[in-house]
Amino acid sequence: MPATVNTDGEKIHILGIAGTFMAGVAALAKEAGLVVSGSDAKVYPPMSTQLEKMDISISEGYENTDVLLDKAIVVGNALSRGNPAVEYILDHKLPYISGPQWLHEHILREKLVLAVAGTHGKTTTSSILAWILHATSEHDTPGFLIGGKPGNFARSATMGNSNLFVVEADEYDTAFFDKRSKFIHYHPQIAILNNLEFDHADIFTDLSAIKTQFHHLIRTVPQNGTLVVNADDSNLQDVFKPGCWTPIEYFSIETEKADWFAHETEPGCRQFEVFHAGKTAQVDWSGMGKHNMLNALAAIAGACATGVALEDACAVLSKFRFPDKRLQQHTSQTGFILFEDFAHHPTAISSTLETLRHIYPQKRLIALLELRSNTMQTGVHQKTLEPALETADIACVVSPPGKDQALTRGQHPCLHQFDGAMDCLNYIKPLLNESDLVVIMSNGNFGGLAKLLAAV
Repeated sequence: MPATVNTDGEKIHILGIAGTFMAGVAALAKEAGLVVSGSDAKVYPPMSTQLEKMDISISEGYENTDVLLDKAIVVGNALSRGNPAVEYILDHKLPYISGPQWLHEHILREKLVLAVAGTHGKTTTSSILAWILHATSEHDTPGFLIGGKPGNFARSATMGNSNLFVVEADEYDTAFFDKRSKFIHYHPQIAILNNLEFDHADIFTDLSAIKTQFHHLIRTVPQNGTLVVNADDSNLQDVFKPGCWTPIEYFSIETEKADWFAHETEPGCRQFEVFHAGKTAQVDWSGMGKHNMLNALAAIAGACATGVALEDACAVLSKFRFPDKRLQQHTSQTGFILFEDFAHHPTAISSTLETLRHIYPQKRLIALLELRSNTMQTGVHQKTLEPALETADIACVVSPPGKDQALTRGQHPCLHQFDGAMDCLNYIKPLLNESDLVVIMSNGNFGGLAKLLAAV
């Protein structure tokens, strides 16, 4: 096991610093007064921009091991055995620690932690929760670490000035030496469980393995804490079968008898009502879709568990701005409507397309999907991917070379596959007109396709 690291008053070097989580750790360390530097294989926006603004020095690549000397070393989970920096650390017996463990020991230990877990919606729900806690307080700002660029805040992580801390609780593994999920380290007082499906096929063998990690998470929540759980997700019920020692508050958009219930009052869920304990409040916001209404309901329940009033939590959502690439709309020169979304799992893809079809029923819906995540590239979701794209009039799927999913087109007559973003762009450009709605879906940059299409 790695040595325990005391970074108080020391220099800290973060390996894998450009990832969304590790960039957040870097921001918190810098704000705590440490001298922060880092290394990564590739450095790109938005995290590179955040790090530059904080005057954090970054080395590209891992071959320069001199940067590790005389510093506390925090290792991101993107690094594995064989990495030059990892091998140097082990050969020279340098002390090291994982990002999640560092976060707990130096930031979270003294905080009331609100953790947001689930296969989908973690970044959005964490952003909503942090905004509610900020906007309903006269003087205090919660700390937070969010795995993306939140719309209401200048950066993805901050210490805040209150005892509350919101953390996006990822189920991905911790580090090369710690294969438990990241969220095992956070020890939340309030844990939101949004949903649970199979994902991260490069880490988990099956859905049962993920359920085990979620059960380990709830074992860390104290009996005087709160679990906020999606009543509409049957997989989550299996998480509690080995035992649960914390009160559960269920939220739902299908089951009116849940502790928290939401009902749309305007098509597309731009307005909805929230019901809890005999009280009702309305949300009027920029959000779209039932999945986002569910994210908001979870965040409202989480915020109210800290003492926020229901009506206040709902009222401040009128000024909530979504994180980047969460149904983010861009202006196109041709006049067609262009959205960019993070959807990269069949369930999220289906939710995004159904939401846009519901709001824009007369538009020709064109879906551009990049199979970028490790799980999507394995083909594990191949059988559910085509049905998820059925709502689109035209669907274009980009697979990296050698990762062709060989989609059958049997369920979608207008499904096309390409090896790269430019091939996809060249196919789509001649087809576009002002009556179209285009949505780009990827958990990455998709070759800059959003900017290229906006310029068409």
